Amino acid sequence: MFHKKFFTISALALTALLILAACGGQPAVTAQPPTAAPQATAVPQATTAPPDAGSKFQIPEIEAGKYNVAFVYIGPHDDAGWTQAHDLGRQYVDKNMPDVHTAYIELVPEGAESEQVIRGLARKGFNAIIATSFGYMDPMLAVAEEFPDIKFLHVSGFKTNGKNFGNMFGGMETIKYMAGMIAGARAKADNNPKVGYIATFPIPEEFRLGNAYALGVAKTCPECKVDVRWINTWHDPVKEKDAAASLFDGGAQVVMTGADTPANAEAAKERNKWAITYDYEGNCKLDSCLTTMYWNWGPIYAADIKAMKDGTWKAGFEYFDVKDGGLGLFGFMDGQTPQKGIPAEVIPLVKQTLADALAGKFDRFSVFTGPIKDNKGNTVIPSGEKWAQCDVDQFAPPAAPENKDCPAKYGNYWWNENVTAELPKLQ
Repeated sequence: MFHKKFFTISALALTALLILAACGGQPAVTAQPPTAAPQATAVPQATTAPPDAGSKFQIPEIEAGKYNVAFVYIGPHDDAGWTQAHDLGRQYVDKNMPDVHTAYIELVPEGAESEQVIRGLARKGFNAIIATSFGYMDPMLAVAEEFPDIKFLHVSGFKTNGKNFGNMFGGMETIKYMAGMIAGARAKADNNPKVGYIATFPIPEEFRLGNAYALGVAKTCPECKVDVRWINTWHDPVKEKDAAASLFDGGAQVVMTGADTPANAEAAKERNKWAITYDYEGNCKLDSCLTTMYWNWGPIYAADIKAMKDGTWKAGFEYFDVKDGGLGLFGFMDGQTPQKGIPAEVIPLVKQTLADALAGKFDRFSVFTGPIKDNKGNTVIPSGEKWAQCDVDQFAPPAAPENKDCPAKYGNYWWNENVTAELPKLQ
């Protein structure tokens, strides 16, 4: 839900930016690293003390004798989307690291209030603080400079001080590519070569995830076209459902969302069509839902917190992929069964692609391997070339000043050739 708030970008400069993505989810059953312990069950929120002066948020207490980690959430912990996925990751840590105590504060707005909350947690004595929204980046960096002995991990973003403040995110592009394969196969089976994509904000994350989906659609349905609706929010069930309805009513057979809620599956059910949800494994409940692309933060958080405790954590840029156990495709992970709406003929292809991803043979760079053309006929990635990490969070070369050491070669300000939508203007 990196998480995410809209920010302005110069259309003329097309400067590079790093963003989280957006929205996330942790599974009940998912691929785990060999040493990972069983999935955590729900635990109560930590007891809270009176808030700092001037703050409406109560700062949780630490536990003596333990390594104390606080989480800052943009949404409610049980939102069935991005924030709930992070909270299940927190629970995983509590369950499997007995020498660690965790707590959280939810519904924290980005900006000045988040800085106040993060500073309150630092003053309380937490050893590490993890913030899960893009708009927490600058406030967290400011507080990190004041408390050099505390570790600060920001999920998304593009800044680090190289000392005690770093960023982390994951390669959801790989999973969205597989979801696109499913959407294309479903549309083809229904003899309706139209699918849709609900995009949040015009940031690099949404272009790369949308293009990964479109490339997956093209793999199984070369004749399929992808339409797009922008909603300028990460979490608004009404807007999400309206956007899905607009896509369905415009002819789409399958609609994938880049936002938090499963509202697109509700709109699909009402029209006897299909949806692909996002962020949280538990939100693919309706028969209209083909699958969901979800986050599994538990093993990722556990590894980072262990490194923090051991003194081996490096404050920089961490980017994980399917092989690292942090991502899942509902219906295809161990112990799961594909939804009934998925065409039988595409299941072996998806399973093989997932197996390759889990083995580290297929990743986000594999998804963006040329030749790839945009919907204007331009070659954006030539044959034999691949996307690189510096392309992930930037619109186009040259890089913005903050990314001068990692310039984009291809960037993300383009739509794949099977996307019918125009590029939005960057503000």
